[in-house]
Amino acid sequence: MTTNENALRITDRFTGISLRTAAIVAGVGLLLMAILSPIAYLNTFQRLVNFDDAALTAQNISNSMGAFRTAILFLFAVALLDVLVAWGLYIVLKPANKNLSALAAWLRVIYGGIFIFAISKLYAALQVVTPDGTQAMTFLKAFQSIWDMGLILFGFHLLVLGYLAFKSGYIPKWLGVFLVLASVGYIVDGFGKTLSPDYNLNIAQFTFVGEVLLIFWLLWRGFKGFDPALEARK
Repeated sequence: MTTNENALRITDRFTGISLRTAAIVAGVGLLLMAILSPIAYLNTFQRLVNFDDAALTAQNISNSMGAFRTAILFLFAVALLDVLVAWGLYIVLKPANKNLSALAAWLRVIYGGIFIFAISKLYAALQVVTPDGTQAMTFLKAFQSIWDMGLILFGFHLLVLGYLAFKSGYIPKWLGVFLVLASVGYIVDGFGKTLSPDYNLNIAQFTFVGEVLLIFWLLWRGFKGFDPALEARK
C-alpha cells in the first residue's frame, strides 16, 4: 500500500463518520466545556486573582493551591475539547461548504493552541508564588492578555460558523444569526482589551447565547438524526 493510500485511509477514518455521530461528539464536547470553564475561570481564577493586589493574590493562591491546580487542569481539558469540537463541527458543516467548514475548524484549533500557551503561564505562576506576588502576577496577567487576544480568533471562528449555519439550509437561520452575534461580542471585547487597558465592557456576556443554543441544537439533531440525502452529501 502506498503512502498516499495510507493517508487516504487515515483521512477517511476521521472524516467518514456520520453527521449524527459528529453532532453528538461536538454537542457533548461543548457541554463539557460549558461546565468545566466556569468552574475553573469564574469560580476559581477570578475568585483568587486580584490584578490590583499582587500580595493578596499570592496569599489566595497559596491558601488554595489545590483548587488552583485543578483549575489549570480543567482549562487544559477545555483547550483539548476545543480540538475535538472543531473536528465534530467540521463534519457537521462540511455539506454546507467544505472549504469554509475547514476554515472554521482550523480557526478553532489554532485558538486552542493559543489557549494552551496562555494556560502554561498559569503553571509558570505557580512556580514563582512568593509573599509579594510580583513575579506570579506577571504570569497571571500574561495568561489573561494572551487569552483575550486568542478570543479574537475564536470570535472569527464563530463568525464563519454562523455564516455557514445561516446558508446551510439544514441548520435554522436563527441559530446562524445568534452565532454571528456571539462572534461580535468576542471580537469587540478582544480588540477592546488588547488595545486599551481601560476597556471594561463585556459584550460577550450578553451575546454568548448563540453558543448555548448551538449545544442544544447539536445534541437534539444528533439524537434525532439527519436526512439520509444530507448524510450522503458529506
